[in-house]
Amino acid sequence: MAKHKPLIQYAALPLRIMDDGQPSVLLITSRETRRWIIPKGRPEKGLAPHEVAEREAFEEAGLLGRISPEALTSFKSEKRLKSGKVRDSVVQVHLLEVERELDDWPEKAERQRQWMSPSEAALMVGEPGLVEVFLKLAAPRA
Repeated sequence: MAKHKPLIQYAALPLRIMDDGQPSVLLITSRETRRWIIPKGRPEKGLAPHEVAEREAFEEAGLLGRISPEALTSFKSEKRLKSGKVRDSVVQVHLLEVERELDDWPEKAERQRQWMSPSEAALMVGEPGLVEVFLKLAAPRA
């Protein structure tokens, strides 16, 4: 059986720095399984990877801000397709410095969103690669 090459997804990691200087990240729930995730989507013709991530943050979480054109990191994951099949994927993560949080957005009725510390986020998400991203963010700076 032919092995498919991994799908690529572009994700936004929504971040804000609190008054005490500590980072806070935003997670959203997935539509079907209600797992905690970060906004992400597949490549779109005419959009750079960071622009896809920025659009997904708006559509899925109602966030506006400054997105980094360079990827912060990437991790391996699995993407469940509409057919029910599961495909390997690589998620490229772009940091989004959140400047505005909208009260209304395209997928508001389908998702929940919640701000938390990176260490709390590491406990909430199920994807090992994403757990690692949050643990690195939670590590004290030297």
